[in-house]
Amino acid sequence: MPLLSVTTSAVIEAHQRSDLLNKLSQLVAAELGKPERYVMVYYRHNPDMLFAGSDEPLAYLELKSIGLPADRTADISGILTAFTSEQLAIPGDRIYIEFTNAQRHMWGWNGGTF
Repeated sequence: MPLLSVTTSAVIEAHQRSDLLNKLSQLVAAELGKPERYVMVYYRHNPDMLFAGSDEPLAYLELKSIGLPADRTADISGILTAFTSEQLAIPGDRIYIEFTNAQRHMWGWNGGTF
């Protein structure tokens, strides 16, 4: 049920993407206390991005989950920003993260909802 979407203008090699996705999946599972079998992570490269009037590397992350702990979003933001900055060589001030707490009846899986 957790979904982490990463959209970035940074260019990384295919083998790096696989490693990045695996590490992010583990990180999200650990930080949210959810089984990794429910975690979905995807990466999208988009060279047509601009932030603060600059096309320097940037990233936009979206973390959606049922039961997303509002009192932990600042901590999770710091952890995801540090990790993304290190892995993609993007300064932390060029990373936005959007958090969404999804309602169970609005999240489908396996032919039903949670």
